[in-house]
Amino acid sequence: MSLRRLAAGRRSALCVAAAALSMSLFALPAVAQKTALTVYTALETDQLKAYQSGFEKAHPDIAITWVRDSTGIITARLMAEKSNPKADVVMGVAASSLALLDTEGMLVPYAPKGLARVVPQYRDKKNPPAWVGMDVWGTAICFNFREAAKRGIPQPKSWKDLLNPVYKGQIVMPHPASSGTGFLAVTGWQSIWGDAEAWKYMDGLHQNVAQYMHSGSRPCARAAAGEFVVGISFEYRANREKAQGAPILVIFPEEGIGWDLESIGIHKGTKNLAAAQKLVDWAISDEAMQLYANNFAVVAVPQFNKQLPNIPVDYAARLVKNDFAAMAKSRERVLGEWSKRYESKAAPK
Repeated sequence: MSLRRLAAGRRSALCVAAAALSMSLFALPAVAQKTALTVYTALETDQLKAYQSGFEKAHPDIAITWVRDSTGIITARLMAEKSNPKADVVMGVAASSLALLDTEGMLVPYAPKGLARVVPQYRDKKNPPAWVGMDVWGTAICFNFREAAKRGIPQPKSWKDLLNPVYKGQIVMPHPASSGTGFLAVTGWQSIWGDAEAWKYMDGLHQNVAQYMHSGSRPCARAAAGEFVVGISFEYRANREKAQGAPILVIFPEEGIGWDLESIGIHKGTKNLAAAQKLVDWAISDEAMQLYANNFAVVAVPQFNKQLPNIPVDYAARLVKNDFAAMAKSRERVLGEWSKRYESKAAPK
C-alpha cells in the first residue's frame, strides 16, 4: 500500500470516528435531560422536601424548581406576571387565590386522574376544574402558657376573649395581604359575624395587637419563643412548635375556624403541559394524600383523614362556611379596607 493510500485510509477512519463521537454527544443530552417544572408555592419549607421526593420518585424524568413565598406575595407576583408568565404550576396556594387567578383567565382547566375521590367542596365546581384542593388549613391560636402565667394573662377560649384589655400588646397575627393565614382569619370572622360585626371586632382586636407579621407561621413562632403570649396562626405550625417542646397550647376558638384549601392548578403560560398534568395527577394521588395527612387533619380525599395530636375530633365541624369564588371577588375590597384601618401596626417588610 502506498503512503498516499495509507494516509487517505487513516483520514477516512478518523472522519468516521469523529462523526460517531459527534452523534453520541448529540444524543446524550436528549436521554439524560429532565423536564424542568417551575412551581410557585406557599407550602411550608419543611413540607417541600417530602412532596418533591414523592413526586420525583414517581416521575424521575421531571424535576421541580420551587418559587416559594407567603400566599399573598405569591398571588401578587402571579398577577404582576400575567402578561409574561413564568410559572408552570401553582401548588399549595389558597383556593381563594386560585379562584382569583381563574377569573383572570390564568389557569388551564384539567381533570386529574382520581378526581371523583375529591370531596366536591374541595375542588373548583367547573368540569373540568381550574383547580383542585389538597388539604384544609385553618386558624389556630398559639398560646404561651408559661409567659401567660408570669404576666397574669388568662387562657382565651373564644375570639371575643382576645378583646380583653389584659391582652394589650400581647397578640401578633399575620398580615392578610401577605399571608393566606391572615386573609382566612379575616374572612372567617366575616363568615361568623357578618361584614359589619367582623370589622367592629377587628377594630377592637387592633387595640390589643402588637404587630401584623408578613407570614402565617411567624406569629406562632414568636409566641412559642415567649416574645408574645398569643400568636394567631394555623394548626400545622402550632403542632410543629408544640412537638418541638414549645410551652404552648393550641386553641381553636369556640365561635368557629376560618380556613382555606391548599390547592393546585396549571398556569396558562406553561410550555410543559404534559409534565404539569402529571404533577396535578400526583397531587391528588393516594401517596400525596397520605403525606398531607401527616400535616393536616382534613385532606381533599377524606378516606385519608387521620386524627392528629392537639386537633379536636370535631375539627371539620368547626370550619366556617366558605365560598372561594366570593372570597376571590371580595379580596381587593377587603384588603383595601383592612389596610386603611390597621396598616399602622404592620411589620416592616
